[in-house]
Amino acid sequence: MIFFKTIISFLRDKEYRSLIYVTIMVILTGMFVYHFLEDWRWLDALYFSVITLTTVGYGDFSPQTDAGKIFTIFYIIVGIGIILTFIDSVYTHFNRHTLEMKKRRK
Repeated sequence: MIFFKTIISFLRDKEYRSLIYVTIMVILTGMFVYHFLEDWRWLDALYFSVITLTTVGYGDFSPQTDAGKIFTIFYIIVGIGIILTFIDSVYTHFNRHTLEMKKRRK
């Protein structure tokens, strides 16, 4: 329950909105590019964008075209920094929010 309250407070915080927008834009950019370059379904393109930027990389999808491979090189370089910043911000916000909740209870 605390996790969901933290996420909601994160989404409401004006400081994080631009980071949220940039993160969404990076993922959507990847989704559109993979959809058109690799001719993947929308869900597959979104899935690949997320697993690539979170460095999970299951290997069930990979770009087959030269253009897709070149895009992926730059997508990883730019996107991983943005995604890691987003994840770190959510984690930091969660810790801060959890500490505040614990202080209120005492």
